[in-house]
Amino acid sequence: MDHQIRIEQIDASKAASLSALAKAIYPEHYLHLWNEGGADWYMHSYAYPVEKLKNELEDNNVHYCIVYADDEALGYLKLNLTGHLKGYAGMNLLEIERIYLFKKVTGQGLGHLLMEYADQLAIKLNKDLIFLKAMDSSKNAISFYEKNGYTIHCHFQLPMPAFKLMKQEYRGMVILIKKLDKNKS
Repeated sequence: MDHQIRIEQIDASKAASLSALAKAIYPEHYLHLWNEGGADWYMHSYAYPVEKLKNELEDNNVHYCIVYADDEALGYLKLNLTGHLKGYAGMNLLEIERIYLFKKVTGQGLGHLLMEYADQLAIKLNKDLIFLKAMDSSKNAISFYEKNGYTIHCHFQLPMPAFKLMKQEYRGMVILIKKLDKNKS
């Protein structure tokens, strides 16, 4: 990729831009998961309303950044700076909640850059472990995470009734974890 790449942390003033970006990327990857009306509910009521994103961006535990090539936004990363994971009480955890890129740039190294960004931030914040959740049907994503040092920790199902509009066969999830090498920075 012959572009000037930058990863920029954003604040609440960028909530509308983040909402538009998320709503543009999401359909490229996830429409197949939903029964009728589900994707609209998820994008417009549950995950990406501007007011919800504004509140998240004002939360000191939430860290959003956008990856740009030149001045074009190509994806984003959402981190929860204090994560909680069953079986890891007392450990200092960081959660990668979302890492989304437009399809046109997948496989070009931007995802790896965002994962490295999360690693470096976690090390800077003295975290012991990073974890993330992925759909168990997303074999390419799981393979990508494994190539970036993650291992599958456990499996679970998305809850009903919250995800009642999601097709049953896509409710399976995995949690992947990565222990940090704090000597590497």
